[in-house]
Amino acid sequence: MNSSPEHAADAAGFVLAGGQSSRMGSDKALIELKGRPLIVQALNILRSAGLTATIAGARSDLSKYAPLVDDAGLGPLSGICAALASTSAEFAVFLPVDMPFLPPSLIQVLLQRARLTQSAITVPSVNGFAQTFPSVVRGAALPALQSELDAGNDGCFSAFRAAAAHLDQSFTILSVENLVQTGHLEHPSSLPPAFWFQNVNTPVDLDRARSLVVAQRAI
Repeated sequence: MNSSPEHAADAAGFVLAGGQSSRMGSDKALIELKGRPLIVQALNILRSAGLTATIAGARSDLSKYAPLVDDAGLGPLSGICAALASTSAEFAVFLPVDMPFLPPSLIQVLLQRARLTQSAITVPSVNGFAQTFPSVVRGAALPALQSELDAGNDGCFSAFRAAAAHLDQSFTILSVENLVQTGHLEHPSSLPPAFWFQNVNTPVDLDRARSLVVAQRAI
């Protein structure tokens, strides 16, 4: 599923990397998994989906990997608002730095549905639970998201819902399992959807992710 040049121009990709990594104990963007830093893997997911890739927020100097957007250190919603303010693209795709098992095809499917429905927000669900990320956000949602941030309501999912309501546009949630079952989505390593959203936030998470990588190689 490849994006046409026309479609690629209406969307921009952003990796959210501004977290403090307090549970990891060091900047998780630079933690290596599968022989590469997590920031490189996140950027490659977006690029493999046909998007430009920019880093929104950074604890360390990540400028050698991609252009940076300053998020003022106020959390993910701050990074989202800063990213939206930095681009003229109609859609922005947001991916956390700590989800290395997401397939690029999921990004493409979410973006394709956002274009078709013109939804304010488009996110996936797995096991019946909506996920905050990856997310596709229309640029028009910026004022409402900024208002939520300014009011101290910095939860991304609730801010997404508020923005969709403000714009009177849909908040679309796509079931990953349904997309897999209907052949619209697959993982290049045949990894089941339940593993796609595994975060790498702590040393225990990192050990679990490394075990998963070893298991994949053994298949």
